[in-house]
Amino acid sequence: MKETVKAIVFIAITLLTAILCPTLGLTDVQTVATTLFVAKTAATLLFWKFRLAIGFIALALLFVFGTLDMEHFIEFAGLDVIIFLVGMMTVIGYLEEGGFFEYILEKIMRIGRGNPMRVFYALMIASFLLAALVDEVTSILFITALVLQLATISKINPIPLMMATVFATNIGSSATVVGNPIGVMIALKSGLTFVDFLLWSLPMALLSLLIIAFICSKYYSNYIKNIKVEEISSNSDKSPKNKDHTIHWVIFLGTLTGLVLHHQIEALFGLSEGVMLIGVALISAGIVLLLERARAREIIEERVDWWTLLFFLVLFASVGTLKYVGVIDVIAKGYLGLGLKDFELYMFFVLSAGFLSSMMDNVLAVAVLIPIVKEFQNYGLNIFPYWWGMLYAGTYMGNLTPIGSTANIVAIGIVERRQHVSFKDWIKIGVIVSMPTLILASIITYLRALYLSI
Repeated sequence: MKETVKAIVFIAITLLTAILCPTLGLTDVQTVATTLFVAKTAATLLFWKFRLAIGFIALALLFVFGTLDMEHFIEFAGLDVIIFLVGMMTVIGYLEEGGFFEYILEKIMRIGRGNPMRVFYALMIASFLLAALVDEVTSILFITALVLQLATISKINPIPLMMATVFATNIGSSATVVGNPIGVMIALKSGLTFVDFLLWSLPMALLSLLIIAFICSKYYSNYIKNIKVEEISSNSDKSPKNKDHTIHWVIFLGTLTGLVLHHQIEALFGLSEGVMLIGVALISAGIVLLLERARAREIIEERVDWWTLLFFLVLFASVGTLKYVGVIDVIAKGYLGLGLKDFELYMFFVLSAGFLSSMMDNVLAVAVLIPIVKEFQNYGLNIFPYWWGMLYAGTYMGNLTPIGSTANIVAIGIVERRQHVSFKDWIKIGVIVSMPTLILASIITYLRALYLSI
C-alpha cells in the first residue's frame, strides 16, 4: 500500500508540473525539460534506493525528447567534480583501510578523558575536524561507531549523542573544499580556492560550532551527566592495521598542502583556474595506487563510490538541461521580479535555498541553485556572498531534518539498528541549531563582502 501511495504522489506531481508549466509562460521545450526534471527529482526522493535507475531513465528521456544533445551532455555532466571525487575517494579509502582515522580519533578522545562534558565536546570537535579534513560521510561512519561504543559502555540512549555529532559534522563539512561534495561543486563552478574557504567559510564554521556545542550541552545537560568517563579503547578487531602511520601522515599532509596551495601553483605555472584542485587529488591517488600496487584495482573498485558518482553525473546533466533550455533564466528572473533590495534578496535566496536543501538531498538542491546564482551575475548582482550563502544553506540547514544531509541519513541508518530515531525529536533541536547558525553566518558573510567591496 505504501508503494502504491508513493506511485500516486509521483504521478500527481508529474501531471501537475506538466499542466502548470505552460500557464507560467514556459515554452514547449522548457515544459518538457522541467517536467522531466521534477518527475526525476520526485521519483528519486520517493524511491531513493532506485535513484540511479531513475536517473538513467530520466537522462535517456532527455535525449529522446530532444531537450539534450551529446555535446551539451558532456558540457553539463560535471566531470571536473566527479574526477576530483574519484581521486579523493581513492586517497581516503587508502587511509581508512590503514586505520589512520581511527588513530586520529583515539588521540582526540583522550582530550575528554575524566570529564563527561569534555568527552561530549571532544566528540563534537572530532566530528567537526574529520568532516572538514576528510568528508562528512567518512567522518560520520567513524564517529557513529564511537558513539555506539560509548553509549554501550555508559548504558545510555545513543540518539542524542549521535545527533550532536551529526550537527557538528554538517557544520564541519562546510569549513573546507573537501568536506562536502557541494563544497567541491561550488569551488569548481565559482573559482573559489581552498584558501578562500579557509578565509571565509572556516571562521563561520568555527563560530557555528561554538553555538551548536553550547546549545547541545544545555539541551542535553542531564543526558551528558550519564556518560561514563573511562577511557574508550578500540576492540582488538577494530584496531588500526598499521601502527606506523608515517606514510599515512605524508599522504594526508601532502594532499592537504597541495589543495591549500593549488591556486598559487596554477598562477606559478600559468595553468587554468581550478585545474590543480583536480591535479592534486589525482597525483595523490596515483601515489596511493603505486604504493598499493597489488591491490590497486581493488581499491579503485571498492573504495570509490561509483554508484554515487554516476548519480551525480546524471543529476548534473539534467540540471544543465534546465540551463540549456532557459528555465534557469526564468527562475532567476522570478527571484529578481520580487522587487527585493540587495540584502533582502540575498537573505530570501539563502533561506529558500536552506529549506529546499533540508527537505531534499543537499547535492540535489545545490546542483539546481548553482546555475541560478550564475544567472544572477548576468543581471549585475554581486554573487560573491551568494556562493557562501548557498554553501551554508546546503550544510547548516542539513541539521534541520533527518534527511537534510547524507551524514544524517548514514548515521540514522546505523543507529536505527538499535533504536528508532523520531522525526519530531530531531526537528525540536534541529530548528534551534540550524536557523541561528545559517542566519548569523549569512549576515556576517554579506557584511564582510559589502565592506571589502566598498
